[in-house]
Amino acid sequence: MSKLEEAFISVIVDRSAMAKIFQMADASNLVTELRRNFDAGVTRGYEWRVTQLKKLLVICDKHEPEIVSALHDDLGKPELESSVYEVALLRNSIKLALKQLKDWMAPHKAKTSLTTFPASAKIVSEPLGVVLVISAWNFPFSMFEQSLTDLCITSSLSILNAFKRHLTIACFLQVLSIDPVIGAISAGNVVVLKPSELAPASSSLLAKLLKQYLDPSAVRVVEGAVTETTLLLEQKWDKIFYTGNSRIGRIIMTAAAKHLTPVSLELGGKSPVVIDSDTNLKVITVRRIISGKWGCNNGQACISPDYILTTKEYAPKVIDALKKELEAFYGNNPMGSKDTSRIVNLNHFDRLSKMLEEKEVSNKIVYGGQKNRENLKISPTVLLDVPLDSLIMSEEIFGPLLPIVTLNNLEECFGVINSRPKPLAAYLFTKNHKLKKKFTKTVSAGGIVVNDTAVHFTLPTLPFGGVGESGIGSYHGKFSFDAFSHKKSVLFKSFLGDSAIRYPPYSRRKLGLLKTLVNSNLVDTFKVLLGLS
Repeated sequence: MSKLEEAFISVIVDRSAMAKIFQMADASNLVTELRRNFDAGVTRGYEWRVTQLKKLLVICDKHEPEIVSALHDDLGKPELESSVYEVALLRNSIKLALKQLKDWMAPHKAKTSLTTFPASAKIVSEPLGVVLVISAWNFPFSMFEQSLTDLCITSSLSILNAFKRHLTIACFLQVLSIDPVIGAISAGNVVVLKPSELAPASSSLLAKLLKQYLDPSAVRVVEGAVTETTLLLEQKWDKIFYTGNSRIGRIIMTAAAKHLTPVSLELGGKSPVVIDSDTNLKVITVRRIISGKWGCNNGQACISPDYILTTKEYAPKVIDALKKELEAFYGNNPMGSKDTSRIVNLNHFDRLSKMLEEKEVSNKIVYGGQKNRENLKISPTVLLDVPLDSLIMSEEIFGPLLPIVTLNNLEECFGVINSRPKPLAAYLFTKNHKLKKKFTKTVSAGGIVVNDTAVHFTLPTLPFGGVGESGIGSYHGKFSFDAFSHKKSVLFKSFLGDSAIRYPPYSRRKLGLLKTLVNSNLVDTFKVLLGLS
């Protein structure tokens, strides 16, 4: 047994012990306690929200080295990626919320009409209540589907064997699981966070820091795996926010439907990159693709480029440019580079290996393809013209493999993209304004970026979320606040100006007046009153 397998067993054993504790504590008691605190108004005030957000900022400022270390332990993640793509983005989200929270919380005036005159109206943002945030987590489909009704896990070894047989893709931006928590706190909710069990160091650190700094009467962390998540999903929540893949998203929705609980699902998909022949290929285009693919957790991110579409004539130039820049970034021995993350675990490694070893795919590798199972490393790998029905083109890759699909002409890209489930992101590199316009109009995706990859994720002014199988709802910045708020309509009506026309007995004259009032047509109203209509 390898050291990695021994470590994995120890994590599972720890989680099993935690599961017993959690079961004894009873998930329903946790939700009941938090709901009681919410009903008492603990979280509704501006000062409480600001205090919690400032404490999250303290976590980022004081504990960044620990966060970076935990991400390295879990994923072998380079310090730059952890500090910039996780901690810095998180810090920016908190600062934005602190700066704009008063405006977000303030009621917004709404227009009234002749029908309600004299009156005033406003839209009030109120917290939803008790919310569950589930960070990315992986487990067997069959085990979890059964567990929704009859969960029975008898030993840590059975869990390990199940994990070896099955794997689900998830988005391993573990620290950024706090991002939706920022929105939930800003909106005045009480929160339960369930972090990913497959990043145990990050999960443990999150649990420790949130318990140490945040108000335990309103913010809790539940660690664990299938058992804990199942117990949580059986409870009645006012909102469930899940980050993961579409198949587990369906299970989340099934569980939520029992209580008619609204959900936000941040999923994934196969995000295409379309490359026109008029781009600055050697410098800008290829470097930005590499940054979004291998420079973002080695492809293990939900918005990583999944495959490239370009013309047959242009593909050789794309491949040559990729080879040159990949060697410039990661050297002649990318397996030894410290600037790429490792694959998250053996299951994920084996799934990616299976993609590469498929009969009609293994001979399509034009760059890379090296693997080391013991160290969980796969080098940046480029493939050319793999079959469209192969595993690598049927599933979200979520790793360092990048297929290139060639087309007779670039117009064919629309047919390829639109024939598949809607992706979380779609990328286009071109100088052609007509192509840009058609791409943004024709391609349906969670987000579109022209002449770059993944950078839209960093903009809090843009909603981040999917469409169709890539997700439901969106968040980031004000959109996170809105995701965890109910927009309550409030109308204040005066006792003055009451009219008999709305009450029986009805008449043709009353009908005419009411129709003109409902249509807010002042001229026609006067005509009816004067008997001219």
